[in-house]
Amino acid sequence: QVQLVESGGGLVQPGGSLRLSCAASGSIFSQYTVGWYRQGTGKQLERVAVVFISGGRNYADSVKGRFTISTDNAKNTLYLEMNSLKPEDTAIYYCNAARVGESYWGQGTQVTVSS
Repeated sequence: QVQLVESGGGLVQPGGSLRLSCAASGSIFSQYTVGWYRQGTGKQLERVAVVFISGGRNYADSVKGRFTISTDNAKNTLYLEMNSLKPEDTAIYYCNAARVGESYWGQGTQVTVSS
């Protein structure tokens, strides 16, 4: 069983920055693909960025060049650095850890981009 706890969301003006954190209950980055997803009001769940067990990364086209996903193995923490935020980035952001037959989610953290 993996527990994930997100933090770092909030209200930010367009063009601003936020860093989301996802604390995992153990050392998971060598065993699970981990990533960030988001869901805006009335929208489908969207994959934002993932880190594969190999260390490779993948980003949604909508966030490429603005968001950076990273891990800190010592702290068992996943991060999402978000820059040049836009109103359309407004959503609840969830972290996820997955491997064959297992998928774990955090409770989500709200990000609102508005002036």
